[in-house]
Amino acid sequence: MSAPDSNSPIVMQARGLVKRYGQVTALDGADFELRAGEILAVIGDNGAGKSSLIKCLSGATIPDEGEIQLDGEVINFKSPIDARLSGIETVYQDLAVAPAMTIAENLFLGREIRRAGLLGRLGFIDKKKMLEESISRMNDLKVGIRSMIQAVETLSGGQRQCVAVARAAAFAQHVVIMDEPTAALGVKEGNMVLELIRRVRDKGLPVVLISHNMPHVFEVADRIHIARLGKRAAVVNPKFISMSDTVAVMTGAKSVNELPKEALA
Repeated sequence: MSAPDSNSPIVMQARGLVKRYGQVTALDGADFELRAGEILAVIGDNGAGKSSLIKCLSGATIPDEGEIQLDGEVINFKSPIDARLSGIETVYQDLAVAPAMTIAENLFLGREIRRAGLLGRLGFIDKKKMLEESISRMNDLKVGIRSMIQAVETLSGGQRQCVAVARAAAFAQHVVIMDEPTAALGVKEGNMVLELIRRVRDKGLPVVLISHNMPHVFEVADRIHIARLGKRAAVVNPKFISMSDTVAVMTGAKSVNELPKEALA
């Protein structure tokens, strides 16, 4: 699937987000735009505001000022559950998986399929249907795990992260947000997760990728949102800017005005 162009519709955007914690201003009029069919990387130095931005977008934090829109409609999330109900799924670095449960049970954790009729109303779960759906969804994303009935604790770190990503992709209707998904992984497993992120994008779901790993960012991102001092410093195209120039903008060593026009996305 080709990268989106500037005419691709905006799926999610934020305007003028402000978030204060006492005397500290974490977001100072931050803007954000996510286009259909893209992987948008969000990078920034410590204290740049990227974590606060993502928390606002995922419903974990309520901004003090500004607005967030989803498909052109203003939304006011009060919690991460509100974001999930709006089709936004978030994969966190600390892996919210239940190690003792099977892969199939983890994929449907909190959203179990109930059996039809009276048994379902009594709370009985349709394990057979959940297993079938799990196999189908993992095959769809080409995740190479042999059995959906093995416990997640038997998996490697990369495979566990793939389960978390696959669960997000299975239930997201609008956006998948990934917070440092490769941070604790080795090279091989990190590449496995990056490939899965591409497949999620290629199936039509835009992805927001928060990462400190610049090689990974440049490998998969269609655009890079650079956060600095609580604002959006720039959005750049990784095809037309070097890694060193991107880091220079992120740290303030280089002004956006010093970048070539084609580098701005």
